[in-house]
Amino acid sequence: MDIRTTQLQKWLPGALAESFAQMNWGAVCEGTLAPASADASFRRYFRWQAGERSLIVMDAPPEHEDSAPFVRIAGLLQDAGVRVPRILASDLGQGFLLLEDMGSRTYLQSIEAGVTVQQLEQMFNAAIEALIRWQLASRPGVLPPYDGAVLQRELALFPDWYVARELGREFTEQQQSCWQQLQMLLLDSNLGEAQVFVHRDYMPRNLMTAQGEPGVLDFQDALYGPASYDATSLFADAFFSWAPAERTAWLTRYWTKANAAGIPVPQALDLFLDQARLMGVQRHLKVLGIFARICHRDGKPHYLQDAPRFIGYLRDACAEDGRLRPLQQLLDSLGLQA
Repeated sequence: MDIRTTQLQKWLPGALAESFAQMNWGAVCEGTLAPASADASFRRYFRWQAGERSLIVMDAPPEHEDSAPFVRIAGLLQDAGVRVPRILASDLGQGFLLLEDMGSRTYLQSIEAGVTVQQLEQMFNAAIEALIRWQLASRPGVLPPYDGAVLQRELALFPDWYVARELGREFTEQQQSCWQQLQMLLLDSNLGEAQVFVHRDYMPRNLMTAQGEPGVLDFQDALYGPASYDATSLFADAFFSWAPAERTAWLTRYWTKANAAGIPVPQALDLFLDQARLMGVQRHLKVLGIFARICHRDGKPHYLQDAPRFIGYLRDACAEDGRLRPLQQLLDSLGLQA
């Protein structure tokens, strides 16, 4: 038993009493605590369960994770009409939160288990509707900006971690020239978009399957940034792939609904798809770097099993957009194939 588990077990009885009172569950009963999930950060999740009653415990060591943004952004999402787990008890000093349990099946797990075409349509239409409500609540000065410095810092993860650590290489002079051209193209497009609230990881793994609205998780890193980002994340997922034509069809459906709702997306569909493509390239390069960092720094090599998916996304983008020739040359010279 690690020290965090000991601290958690001391904190939990009082938190359960507070939560039972809020839920009108009567006297606290004895339950079991078991691992629920883990993610790429230092956070861990446990499920406390007694019969049909269950709650989720978040363990976020304060020396590594600041839980205050999670609490704050949960409130913003709730105010926007997006379903997120209710925070029933918290101790930010110790890094513990007790949350509503939104179930055990994510969109990704539902898809992998098998859903009908009609169910898939319902799920992703609901995800689009929730995303649009989140974006409609956007206003400047509330969340930190997803500005050029952040975007460029994310792009640097690719050469610093995927190329240098995973491939064991450094850019040649020609590769560095391609990289500089690519960065300029991406940043010009990304920073030229209208700004909205951005979840930053709005994908099937972070959406809980439920009746009606999806339950949204992992929102603590939200920023104020490019309008195409979350829709691009949803349909060019880290762990599940749509065919390019299906991805375009879903992005078109998002654009149609967003345009009708007054989200500041371009009036021309082709321009929006161009923006989404380049936003996707920025994200895919970042994720390749992050997955390499998680592997080599944090000892979680299984994340790199999905690297070919992202290289495939990048190759798809190159095939669709001649402006991405520097990226194609870079991928070719590094020998990266899906």
